[in-house]
Amino acid sequence: MPSHINSQTAKTGKTALLLGVGYVASRLAPTLVRQGYDVLGTTRSNDPTGELEKCGITPIVIKNLNEPELRDAFEQADLILSSISPKKLSDVNGFYDPVLQGLNQAKINAKWVGYLSATSVYGNRAGQWAFEGESPTPSLKRGRARAEAEMEWLETLWPVHIFRLAGIYGPGRAPFEKLKTGDARAVIKEGHVVNRIHVDDIVSAVMASIAAPSPQRIYNIADGHPAPPQDVLDYAAKLIGAKKPPRVGMDDESVSKMARSFYSETKRVDISRAKRELDWSPKYRDYKDGLRATLDAEA
Repeated sequence: MPSHINSQTAKTGKTALLLGVGYVASRLAPTLVRQGYDVLGTTRSNDPTGELEKCGITPIVIKNLNEPELRDAFEQADLILSSISPKKLSDVNGFYDPVLQGLNQAKINAKWVGYLSATSVYGNRAGQWAFEGESPTPSLKRGRARAEAEMEWLETLWPVHIFRLAGIYGPGRAPFEKLKTGDARAVIKEGHVVNRIHVDDIVSAVMASIAAPSPQRIYNIADGHPAPPQDVLDYAAKLIGAKKPPRVGMDDESVSKMARSFYSETKRVDISRAKRELDWSPKYRDYKDGLRATLDAEA
C-alpha cells in the first residue's frame, strides 16, 4: 500500500475513498473529516492550487482506474463513494461503469458504498411523480447510462446505496452571473417543471445514509418542490436586482441541443422514502430558500 495512504489511515483508522472528486464530493469531504475520516480522493491531475487539500482530501493521482494504488485504497477503505460517470461501450452493447471495470473482482472492506446517480433514469413521466419502486424508463442516452451503471453496482452485492440526484445547484452553480451579464434565457415549455437539490442537502442525505446503512437501497434526492425553470430564473433576478431574462421558445436558435434534450422530459421526483428511512429533510425546502442561501454564500 502506498506510504501516503498508510500515513493517512494511521491517524484515525477510518478512511473514506471518494472516486471522482467533483462538486458534490468536494462539499462532502469536510463533513467526513469532521466525522473523523481520513479522506482520499481520485483525480486525473496534480492539485497545484491545493484545492483538494483545502477540502481535507489527500489526492490520489491516477490515469487509469485499474492502477494498483487505487485498488489498494479501494480494498482497504471503510467508506466508498463514486461520482464517476458511466461510459459508452458501443452503440450495440450500451454503457458500463468504468470504476467497476477497472476494479474488476476487487475485494472490499467497506461497510458502506455509495453511488451518485441521477433522476434521468426515470425518463419522461409527463409531469407525474416518480418513485424509487418503479422500473426506470430512460429515454435519453444519459438516463440509460445511469440506469445500467446502477444495475452494475447493485449486482456486485456490496453494501451499495444509490442516490438519484435532481439538478444540483449551490455556491458557484447558480444563475446569478448569467443574469448579471444578460446571458440568461428562460426557455418556455407549457407544463414543464424541473427538480432541484442544493449541494449541501445532498451532503446531509449521504451522511444520514452513512449513519443508518441500508444496503441495496435506492433514494431519490431532491427538494420535493419541482418548479418551472422560468420561475427560478425570475426569482434569482429579483434577488440581485437584475432584469427578468427574456423568454424564448423551444425553437429559438439560442437553445442548444443539450438544453432541448432536458426539455424533452418532465417529472416530479418523490422524496418520501429518503425522508422516512433516513430521517432526512432538505434544509433548503425549495429553490427560494436555496437561492437565498447560495447568494449569501457567494457574497
